[in-house]
Amino acid sequence: MTDIPSRLRGDSLTLGYDKKVVAENLSVTIPQGELTVIIGPNACGKSTLLRTLSRLHTPLKGEVLLDGAAIASYPTKEVARSLGLLPQSSNAPAGISVTELVARGRYPHQALFGRWRAEDEVAVQNAMRATGVADLAQQSVDTLSGGQRQRVWIAMVLAQETPLLLLDEPTTWLDITHQIELLELMQELNQQHGRTLVVVLHDLNHACRYATHLIAMRDGRIVAEGKPSEIVTPALIEQVYGLRCVIVDDPVAHTPMIVPLGRGG
Repeated sequence: MTDIPSRLRGDSLTLGYDKKVVAENLSVTIPQGELTVIIGPNACGKSTLLRTLSRLHTPLKGEVLLDGAAIASYPTKEVARSLGLLPQSSNAPAGISVTELVARGRYPHQALFGRWRAEDEVAVQNAMRATGVADLAQQSVDTLSGGQRQRVWIAMVLAQETPLLLLDEPTTWLDITHQIELLELMQELNQQHGRTLVVVLHDLNHACRYATHLIAMRDGRIVAEGKPSEIVTPALIEQVYGLRCVIVDDPVAHTPMIVPLGRGG
């Protein structure tokens, strides 16, 4: 995968926390202009990999490269102008309004003591409209439901206007309608606006429908990657998840759809 166009990759990564290693000698290349979805069972290293690629987590060994240089060598603001991250959980300052939180996504684009510009306001308003939180603009984030808060955090990342977007389980807390709306938005950002996205998802059928590039992980290693239509098979799903299934054609998207067999299958 090192010969494909890419701005972001990890080379020979060892990932872990304290004395617990979750991945060793893991190399990954994020294909430019693709909507990459990472799948795998709990505790396989998906979120740790995403946090490491974003520089939120430091690898025990190896390095992450952004535009060919070690990501650790860049100033923080420079990384934030290239790469936006939505982690699994975030805490908003007490009493902050929706607009104020989304506006924090503009921080990388502002000079020290810089004034608020028209383009900052446009970016914030566009992000809130895209995520359906414009009508919540003046509300305190503290008063929102889990799903509403999740959409506000996504709006903040969108307001950052980075060419690379990394989202860790962004559909958590969202009802099915808002899940689909968010996934359609990610698809639009990729296909119509040229953004490169890396997304961790648990729903396999959502992953197969929306990913243009799929990475399947198990026990800290990549076991398969490529287009969902080319790599998703019953054998792969059983290898990754220990789940027996059949694969049928999604009648809407014509992508692989996983149907679990269950105990009696």
